[in-house]
Amino acid sequence: MQKRTEAEVIINGKRYKIAGIEEEEYLQKIATYLNSKYAAMKEVKGYRTMDLDMKQALVLINVADDYLKCRQQLADKQTEVEQRETDIFNMKHDMLADRSQIKELEGRIEQLKDARMEDQKKIVRLETELSNLRKHR
Repeated sequence: MQKRTEAEVIINGKRYKIAGIEEEEYLQKIATYLNSKYAAMKEVKGYRTMDLDMKQALVLINVADDYLKCRQQLADKQTEVEQRETDIFNMKHDMLADRSQIKELEGRIEQLKDARMEDQKKIVRLETELSNLRKHR
C-alpha cells in the first residue's frame, strides 16, 4: 500500500491542506501551477470584475485546455513512435532482404568465376590443340 502524503499549500492566496500518494514536492508543484493560472487570469481584462464562480470557471477552463493539449501532444508522440517503430521494422526487413540478395549475388559471382576459370582452361586446351594441329600440317 502506498504511503499517503499531506501538504499545506497556498492556492490563490488561501491556505489548503491537501493529501495524495505523491511526494510533498509534487503537491507543491500542483499548487504552483494553479497559482500561475490564477496569476495569468488576473491579467485578463475584466477578470477582477467577474464573480467568483466565473473566475474559477476560467481557471478550470485553462487547466482543462492545458490538459487536453498535453493529451493530444502525447497521442501525437505515441503515433510518431509507432510510425518510427514501423519504419525501423521495415528497414530491418529490407536490410535482411538485401543481405539475402547479396549472398545470392556473391554465390552467382563465385559461379561465374568458376565458369570463367573453366572457360580459360578450355581456351588454353583449344589453343594447345590448335597449335599441335598446325605443327602436324
